[in-house]
Amino acid sequence: MNLRFFIDRPVFSGVISVVIVLMGFIALSNLPVEQYPDIAPPTIQVFANYPGANAETVQKSVVVPLEESINGVEDMTYITSTASNNGDAMINVYFKQGSNADMAAVNVQNRVSKATGQLPAEVTQVGVTTSKRQTSMLQIFSLYSPDGSYDENFLSNYISINLKPEILRISGVGELMVMGGDYSMRIWMKPDKMAQYGLIPSDITAMLERQNIEAATGAFGENHDNAYQYTMKYRGRYSTPEEFGELVVRSLPSGEVLRLNEVADVELGDEAYNYSTEMNGHPAAMAMIYQKAGSNASETINEIDAVLDELGKDLPKGLEFVTLNDTNIFLKASIKVVLKTLLEAILLVVLVVYVFLHDIRSTLIPTIGIVVSIVGTFAFMAVVGFSVNLITLFALVLAIGTVVDDAIIVVEAVQARFDIGYRSSYMATNDAMRSVASAILTSTLIFMAVFIPVSMMGGTSGEFYKQFGITMAVAVGISAINAFTLSPALCALLLHPYKDEQGNTKNNFAARFRTAFNAAFDAITSRYMRSVLFLVKRKWLMWGTLAVSMILLVFLVRTTKTGLVPDEDTGSVMISMNAKPGTSMAENRRIMQEVNRNINRISGIDYNANIVGYSFSGAGSSMGMSFLSLKHWDERKGKGLKQHTIENISFFIVE
Repeated sequence: MNLRFFIDRPVFSGVISVVIVLMGFIALSNLPVEQYPDIAPPTIQVFANYPGANAETVQKSVVVPLEESINGVEDMTYITSTASNNGDAMINVYFKQGSNADMAAVNVQNRVSKATGQLPAEVTQVGVTTSKRQTSMLQIFSLYSPDGSYDENFLSNYISINLKPEILRISGVGELMVMGGDYSMRIWMKPDKMAQYGLIPSDITAMLERQNIEAATGAFGENHDNAYQYTMKYRGRYSTPEEFGELVVRSLPSGEVLRLNEVADVELGDEAYNYSTEMNGHPAAMAMIYQKAGSNASETINEIDAVLDELGKDLPKGLEFVTLNDTNIFLKASIKVVLKTLLEAILLVVLVVYVFLHDIRSTLIPTIGIVVSIVGTFAFMAVVGFSVNLITLFALVLAIGTVVDDAIIVVEAVQARFDIGYRSSYMATNDAMRSVASAILTSTLIFMAVFIPVSMMGGTSGEFYKQFGITMAVAVGISAINAFTLSPALCALLLHPYKDEQGNTKNNFAARFRTAFNAAFDAITSRYMRSVLFLVKRKWLMWGTLAVSMILLVFLVRTTKTGLVPDEDTGSVMISMNAKPGTSMAENRRIMQEVNRNINRISGIDYNANIVGYSFSGAGSSMGMSFLSLKHWDERKGKGLKQHTIENISFFIVE
């Protein structure tokens, strides 16, 4: 392969590398940042509510018709469903990796529409919602009252009214779920009064449907000679307990009217009384914020924090915001460590290259190759939709030791030509590239052939490591391009023979360092040769060592723990608790209080928030969950203060 074209045109070769680097920097500023690649398959969630129904009724009348209709939708892999005693029905439909989530949502919605006629009227009246499920949680925050001046209902509604609209406007936010209920007009019927007047609950419901409505009342004077036209206004929906209490239920034979406040108590209360939320023993409300697919997690969290800080200035006295789980804190700490490792790796590689090449100029060429390859990879990541995450950064760290090889081969080949008597850098470079070009291309293709199949793995693991394999392969490919273009051009411009035209070695630091290093390296090489000869003469020792190594390898492979990713201390712990079925809210609250008393004895915990009535497995009076926000890593240096230790302690407490 003749690459004289690039050697003769160093400016053109430099422009190629500059363009690659510029594209990489531009892409880096726009790449989304997240902890790990999104490996969750596209999931569509169908939610329905049957007011007043138990789990069995919801299962038979709501879940079964919906599942029968949805089952078999295009590209579906499996389906799960839950029904709770508070009337909620939730169906999750999972699709194949790579499926279009928007199209999947449309297909599921069409199937749900077919089953609408089989659902109870109470369910269709409330509505059945179909939405894309957001799986990447960004942040969990709590609004609580340290002095107990506000109750849970007020706090959850404060989030829904004042915070939720602002946060949902952030482009990277996919969903905000408030752990609690909204304000609702509660009508508590009096059985004795209802029986006295011969009323049943459906009579009250029908009355509300007739009187508590928004109606189009039309206008006066549309076809009249009057000067003015009057639009009629209907009182519409009511909003206060007093207004609802004055509604007429029926006319009595005496000529009087029976009003709602005579047969029922009307109050503004919670929509449901099947949950309870506390933080550090005080009333609280919690919200979970989920990331929109493809967004920048770090930037989104920064925008959320800015909104919370701004809204926090206007909080009523006695309220505080607390962040229970912030992905950005761990993400920044992790990326900081990886970037530090990346910088250390580059410095170590440059040092090793200098030690073996004995020259600053010779070291500069591979160093430039590292920068071009690593930065240029970001441009490709932006094109294919990758993100800056721990997997891609680890791939780049690993690639540093590989991308430098091609440039080293070029520099070493040129120096070898100087050793045999070449005096012209141009001729030495040209001759060297003719001899090593095929080797560089072959080694690059072989390396890419090893890592590209990693991206073709199926399932969750394949989706997870696809970015790792392709990032490695692209970085090595860019290093090969640099080795064929910029590296030989720089060699022809910067490198010079170690000996002058008279054949005398130059007396400088590089020459003296080269002489000392070669002497030490020759001594080590001679000892290594003696060791090899020792093993060659004693083949039984060599084969025995190999056999022991293979046995040890098999043993370690079988006994070493496996996992998709290593466990990490993220600074938070989530606990899900399920009591015996049928456990009341009051009893479950007492259980949770006992659990909290034990958890609070654990040092290293900053905030302890818990919810009674919800868990990761569903909703119900027998379920509960806790969110533990741990102190900063620097404050948890002692024994037993790591996240995994606290998780184990919490598990035994719950058990």
